[in-house]
Amino acid sequence: MAEGGRARRVTMLDVAEAAGVSYQTVSRVINHHPSVKPETRARVLDLIKQLNYRPDRAARSLAAHRSWTLAVISCGIEFYGPMQMLINIEHSAREAGYDVLNANLGLHQGNSLHSALDRLFSWRVDGALLIASVAAQSAEHVIAQLSGTPLILIDTAYGSSAPSVIIDQHAGGVAAARHLIDLGHREIALICGPVDWYGALTRREGWVAGLRDAGIAPALIEMGDWTPASGYQAAARIVDAGARCTGLLVGNDAMALGAISALKARGLAVPGDVSVTGFDDMPESAYFDPPLTTVAQDFSALGRQGMAYLIELIGDPEAANGQRLIPPRLVVRASTAARA
Repeated sequence: MAEGGRARRVTMLDVAEAAGVSYQTVSRVINHHPSVKPETRARVLDLIKQLNYRPDRAARSLAAHRSWTLAVISCGIEFYGPMQMLINIEHSAREAGYDVLNANLGLHQGNSLHSALDRLFSWRVDGALLIASVAAQSAEHVIAQLSGTPLILIDTAYGSSAPSVIIDQHAGGVAAARHLIDLGHREIALICGPVDWYGALTRREGWVAGLRDAGIAPALIEMGDWTPASGYQAAARIVDAGARCTGLLVGNDAMALGAISALKARGLAVPGDVSVTGFDDMPESAYFDPPLTTVAQDFSALGRQGMAYLIELIGDPEAANGQRLIPPRLVVRASTAARA
């Protein structure tokens, strides 16, 4: 015990002695250096937890010439996808030893991006991640403002040459369309998300590509705003317009929930009369009535890979090599069935 009865602060030397390794090895573990053997890293991390060792961030920053702080700029987090991206990016950043400064931008606030950048970069940050889901929030403006700070774009335009990590929503759209086609459906309508969202555009392009490969054109295309209410209204318009369709591709699970409700309200059975697919695989989607066939996005992998890419850029600005794609996964449930 230290004088006055207070416990002595555990140091890095204490961890090194307990683990039977050098001070430098403990430092490498804390700083995520790749040269440490996995079994050594696991032993050191276990002792850090047991001894309740807390690194001196100020000393660590001075030694590494880093702030160990990242900026995360996001938009549209009231919706499931962007919120999951933000949660998983922040989790991955903290696992990597970084603090996070977060700015959430309004969807239609023209000056929000500029003011957020001014606020965030009044702090010293080692790098930044921008959840660039909405085209109105210009990624080019962010890049210009950063003045060389390492930046990774998340959920940006499909095919972008900027350092970015996205889930391959084009492939997900193709997979959903092919699923309905393989079930024998030929009259297929679309309910798309908002036109200014990259994901909505890319999913639509994937659907259309999948249908085109089978020689099919969409029976009708409607738009929504990601909400169940907009899905209900869009499906109602499709039915009320007299469009003949036995399959419905919907831009996200929330709109699919509304669409299923609208179909049932008009006396149509799902999937008996109309098969419905969603996109996202929200936790609730397995409990829809009927459980929803959807395209699952791996948001955890998005956070991990986005963080790993940014750490590469922080260590070596020349490591940038364009866009990295994470494959989605089709989850088949009871909302789709073979055409009657």
